[in-house]
Amino acid sequence: MEKVYTGKTKDVYALDNGHYLLKFKDDCTGKDGVFDPGENAVGLTIDGIGDVNLRMSVYFFEKVNAAGILTHFVSADLKETTMEVLPAKVFGKGLEVICRYKAVGSFFRRYGDYIEEGADLPAYVEMTFKNDAKGDPLVTEDGLVDLGVMSHEQYADTKAMTQKITAIVAEELAKKGLVLYDIKFEFGYDKDGRVMLIDEISSGNMRVYKDGEYVDPVTLSKLFFA
Repeated sequence: MEKVYTGKTKDVYALDNGHYLLKFKDDCTGKDGVFDPGENAVGLTIDGIGDVNLRMSVYFFEKVNAAGILTHFVSADLKETTMEVLPAKVFGKGLEVICRYKAVGSFFRRYGDYIEEGADLPAYVEMTFKNDAKGDPLVTEDGLVDLGVMSHEQYADTKAMTQKITAIVAEELAKKGLVLYDIKFEFGYDKDGRVMLIDEISSGNMRVYKDGEYVDPVTLSKLFFA
């Protein structure tokens, strides 16, 4: 296999069949040793988080595929902590999409003058360019279109898919008494320009609470699969 990309939480390899292999790692985004899915750099390492992130990703990708939403998921090897995926082009140099149900984290830090911390949000979707040096700058729909990153139609599809997938995740978490505050996704597009969910759907990319208390990624996975 040829290694084609080294990421913060996963490495990517090219396969002979034209697909790609994602190798999950134990690194998490955060700051000062505290996990935060909205941060743009690795902040801590949690033993075993790569394994549980893969298991949760497989669970949710199967749910999302069953709902008729296009993803890159093909199969997974839990023993090797790897996932085989379809080829997809990223938007621009990489685009992150966050769906928020609560005003917390980086959202509250930006907009705290206008909203109380923890207030409800209506599946608020925001997009940021993946750029560590610039702090993953926010970008609007017009910005994405005018910069040639995506079309208005692709933006609309990405937003709608994000809200649908977030609802699926939130519903599954709620069955375990868990409340989703926000979640981070990545999207790309196939050779025909169709938007598809890529990357992962895991505890390392979501902020979840239980009985008003924050649940860390490892504990979240244990509760989810209990």
